[in-house]
Amino acid sequence: MVYDFWYWPTLPGRGDFIRYPLEAAQIPYTDCARDAEDGFAAVAEHLEAKQGCHAFAVPLLETGSESIAQTANILLFLNQEHGLGPSDAAGMRYLNQLQCDIADITEEVHAVHHPISTAFYYEDQRDAAIQSAEKFREQRIPKYLAHFERIANAHDGDWLLEGDSWSTGDTSIAYLLDGLHFMFPLRMAALQSDYPTIHQIQQKTFALEYLDAYRASDRCAAFGTEGIFRNYPELDAA
Repeated sequence: MVYDFWYWPTLPGRGDFIRYPLEAAQIPYTDCARDAEDGFAAVAEHLEAKQGCHAFAVPLLETGSESIAQTANILLFLNQEHGLGPSDAAGMRYLNQLQCDIADITEEVHAVHHPISTAFYYEDQRDAAIQSAEKFREQRIPKYLAHFERIANAHDGDWLLEGDSWSTGDTSIAYLLDGLHFMFPLRMAALQSDYPTIHQIQQKTFALEYLDAYRASDRCAAFGTEGIFRNYPELDAA
């Protein structure tokens, strides 16, 4: 089975939350928009054509019989079908809960540089973004990272959740931390020593053979000034 995966072609965004476990576990998939001549147009046309499946936006994973949207929902499917997490129902729900927490902070990250409206350019709301970033750096980042650190320290294992192997929780935390370090390098450098366990998990996750190869390849889009994790120096401080 080869899945069809849809996300904006040049943006890591929410897409790499899905690509990371697909790559790490060597699950076959087609990155449809990146393979298209005009990937952005291809995504828009595909969503228009798929209105009957009621998917509001990408990321979107298609199995042949299902069209699955929403990051946490896609990761839940991958956990169930490919064993990328707990095998019991309670464990799957707990991991899905964690993915929803990660989705929440990801949404807050985007709201930092677009605090007024996504309909406006960053430059049109820069002053408000500077105010938003200050509160996010000081209050929200430590609150979320402390939450994830407690989860990681609740057992003696090497991964985010109890068990002998990585889960989609590890790939999601690793990617989230990478994005936060890119967007807020000064603040994250000041905070890193307060959350050693999740940063160790990030290093172990990035050392996974096939994920490491993906991150080093030209198929892995870099962060920039588009998408969710953006580096604007005026939004960062220690």
